[in-house]
Amino acid sequence: MKSTRREWFGFAAAAVCSAQPGSDEQRQRIAKIVHSFGEQGIHRTGTEVDRISGDWLMDQVREAGLKPAREIFDLSRIDPISGNLSASGRITDGLPLFDGGFTGPEGVRGRIGPLESDAEIGLAEAAPNTAGAGALGEARRQNRHRAIVLITNGGRPGLCPNNADSFLQPFGPPVLQVSSEDKPRLDELARGHSEVAVVAHVKRTPAEAFNVISSISGSDRSLPPLVIMTPRSGWWTCASERGGGIACWLELMRSMRDARPARDVLFVASSGHELGQHGIEIYAERRPALIKHSRAWIHFGANIGAAQDPGNSIQASDNEMEALLSNAMQSAGLRVDRRVARGTVPAGEAGVVHRGGGRYMSIIGRNALFHNPADRGPEAVDVAAVARFANVFREIANQLAAA
Repeated sequence: MKSTRREWFGFAAAAVCSAQPGSDEQRQRIAKIVHSFGEQGIHRTGTEVDRISGDWLMDQVREAGLKPAREIFDLSRIDPISGNLSASGRITDGLPLFDGGFTGPEGVRGRIGPLESDAEIGLAEAAPNTAGAGALGEARRQNRHRAIVLITNGGRPGLCPNNADSFLQPFGPPVLQVSSEDKPRLDELARGHSEVAVVAHVKRTPAEAFNVISSISGSDRSLPPLVIMTPRSGWWTCASERGGGIACWLELMRSMRDARPARDVLFVASSGHELGQHGIEIYAERRPALIKHSRAWIHFGANIGAAQDPGNSIQASDNEMEALLSNAMQSAGLRVDRRVARGTVPAGEAGVVHRGGGRYMSIIGRNALFHNPADRGPEAVDVAAVARFANVFREIANQLAAA
């Protein structure tokens, strides 16, 4: 059921009463942004919803007082036709892994058994975004099975797909991702080495997607720019996965527009996130000097202000970036639950900057609804927390944009 505007604005008003930082106007604005984004539909890259959402975001950039532009890129979009497992006349629906192999409409048949067994169809379990690692990744690379059925274990029951990190270089057999709710039946089939059929049938469609970009000119154009980025695509409606980051991104536009920064400030909201961060890769490739030449990159990652099982991880290129972010968060009463070890390739779009040798700070939240189709509605987002994040990063961005 769709949540109403009254529910959302009532939620924002309740947050105001908790005496957290941020004005009533700001929270109303954030609540509206997150609600609108979450109600647009499934935000897969290169789809009609992705286009409509990008046009909507450009309108939000204009409302923030900046001039937006599209940065268009081509892709071979994967459109699922049929994804299911059938056994004894009963069908279990699923979604093919987008960076694995695929089947024809007839699928593949064989006995189902545990991963690394001699069964033709392997059965595995994994949390979102771990399908390329561990025993599952190794089984895929070695093609040990004709197909793999993957039970997706998110923080809540449901089908929680993995990102296609190797979208441009797919590997391994077909992998059918299924809901965690299907685990009891699939375990029973695997124990009996039952005969099953697995279908992971898709078609490829030439498509376009686009990043939304904008900028603020600094008073000294010779200074290295500050880059502020957030992804805008994903598997489902993504209210808490993407909404908080988009809201913070827009809030920084408003605050930095009036701050008259010394250096240029560049903004990019990238599509292609679930496809190996393809959009930000395109953005960086078209500006080969930008990563190393920038003052820093600020990355608004997933789940900022998520209300279901919240928590925060910091990713930073160096001690200065980490200290700047962690001190500001703690001063604002925001949790720092995890600090990614120095030198580790960070998750999300910050990984592009890391590999290019640039400076960055990145915040990624924890969220029980991560990659879950139920990620929508006012109960998914803590609007007061999103406002605190926006205000923390306003101060950080002003420092980094100074001469």
